[in-house]
Amino acid sequence: MEAYNAEAGKEALAELTPASFEEETPMKPRGLFAKIKYYEEYLDKKLGIESHSLDRVLPEARDPPNSLAMAFMWASATMNISCFSTGFLGKQFGLSLGQTIPTIICSTLIGAAVTGWCATMGPETGLRQVAISRYSLGFYPSSIIALLNVIEQLGWASVNCITGGLALSAVSDGRVSIAVGVVIVACVSFLFSFVGLKGVLLYEQYAWMVFFVIFMIIYGESAHRADLAAPATVSGITKSGNVLSLFSVVYGSSASWSSIVSDFYVHYPVNISKVKVFLYTTLGIAIPTCIGMLLGACISSALDTNPEWAAAYDKGIGEILQEIIYPRGFAKFLLVLLVLSGIGVNCIAIYSGALSAQLFAKPCAKVPRAIWSTLVFGCILALGIAGRDHLLDVLENFLSLLGYWNTSFFIILFSEHYFFRGGNVANYDLDAWNTPSKMPIGFAGLTAFLCGAAGWILGMVETYYVGAIARLIGRDGGDIANELALVFSGVSYIPLRVLELKYIGR
Repeated sequence: MEAYNAEAGKEALAELTPASFEEETPMKPRGLFAKIKYYEEYLDKKLGIESHSLDRVLPEARDPPNSLAMAFMWASATMNISCFSTGFLGKQFGLSLGQTIPTIICSTLIGAAVTGWCATMGPETGLRQVAISRYSLGFYPSSIIALLNVIEQLGWASVNCITGGLALSAVSDGRVSIAVGVVIVACVSFLFSFVGLKGVLLYEQYAWMVFFVIFMIIYGESAHRADLAAPATVSGITKSGNVLSLFSVVYGSSASWSSIVSDFYVHYPVNISKVKVFLYTTLGIAIPTCIGMLLGACISSALDTNPEWAAAYDKGIGEILQEIIYPRGFAKFLLVLLVLSGIGVNCIAIYSGALSAQLFAKPCAKVPRAIWSTLVFGCILALGIAGRDHLLDVLENFLSLLGYWNTSFFIILFSEHYFFRGGNVANYDLDAWNTPSKMPIGFAGLTAFLCGAAGWILGMVETYYVGAIARLIGRDGGDIANELALVFSGVSYIPLRVLELKYIGR
């Protein structure tokens, strides 16, 4: 027995390598960030909390979700009260229902297709969308995209907190203020996004079913009131300008995902069909978005002939939904469920907002994702509470601005991929994604992006500013900022990139 114990002791000592000793008795972390990172990694091992969210996901380390999750997650994120609210903008622009419906469908499909193409880069590279942009915009100029991403996600989440707060206020008959509703929606969203990609996908894959059923119920109770005969209140070139402006807003709501979409696709296999990724993403965004927006457009067309609905709408989005759905107890139940629809967008927004903050600069990457998620959450609360009484103005201005810069972002990535890398990911040095000296210097990308910005300024229509070209289209102006951004950025990037490669070599 003693001989046996001695032999076993020798084997145990042989297995006790320095690495194993460190693993069993880790050194106590020093400093706040180090401690947070330590516990983040501990929770990653125990619960699957994502602690290495920035690293490139290698093909052999991937844990692919169900392919249909590519469609379902966007369905949960877009079939919500915010998209429903956006449908009311057609009436605000003075357009008839017959003009609003095709405008919404076409602009949604085009914006979703922009996001769908960007999505195909995620599985191939295993990189987040901002990291992918470094191969065209350059390492340091891509920080602009990271910053804009953070602003974009803050805006999206605050809009959804506002709509959720309006719904909760309506359910409680005003006893719960909109501000309290904003806080509740933001807090629940934060819990899911804090877990990381697994937590986001867990919610997004299934939540859409509930919202789809609710929207179908509302269609059943309201569609017969839609007024296709109601004429537009604008005509001639003013009508054309307002159609362009509505197109810009709706397109922006779908194209805005293009700068973050790959963040959620890094675990899919490298050899997954690009056509499948494109179609699942495009249709997963376009169909649910149209369901919500067209419902809003149909209900808005009936406001002039239905004084009860008009009076309820003046009190808020939640009030008109409560007026439409019957019986009243059932309406309150559905409104509570619809509040959860804002959580889908917020989960995505908080998760990607934190990632983009980390990718802004190398020092930012050292700050744990948990801290960035908490900071993004705090900003969302502040914006949601501050803008709670101005929902349609926020939607009109904010969603248009999203489309502008995402159009420039898309055309630069698209041009780089097909004109300079032959449409083949093998021509990307994927291991160098975080090495500035191996990335383009950014002369071409940054200049093309700024040229696109010149297009935005000339073609934008916002409540605070109308561009010099846009104001020529009708009384209220016609928003052609996306079209100008596409042309200005696309035309300038290719020759500038040729010069950059010739004289700088990368």
